[in-house]
Amino acid sequence: KGLCCGAGGAQMFKEEERGIKRINIERTEEALSMGPSIIAAACPFCNTMLTDGVKTKEKEDEVQVLDIAELIAASLQ
Repeated sequence: KGLCCGAGGAQMFKEEERGIKRINIERTEEALSMGPSIIAAACPFCNTMLTDGVKTKEKEDEVQVLDIAELIAASLQ
C-alpha cells in the first residue's frame, strides 16, 4: 500500500506548483500519523523526499527514514 513520494513524477527537480502543500510533506504526514519510529523506503528518491519531510516536521530525533536494505542488514546482525 505504498504511495509515490512525488520524486518519481519529477517533483524534486522542478519548480513548485500551486497547491495546498508539497507532495513529500503530504506523504510524510500520512506516515507520521501512524506513529512510527522508522519509515521504510524502497527507493532512494523516496528516502530523500521522506527524510526532507521528517526534517520539515522537526521529527528527525524521533523518526528515522531507512532503506529496506538497511532494515534487512540490521536484522542480520
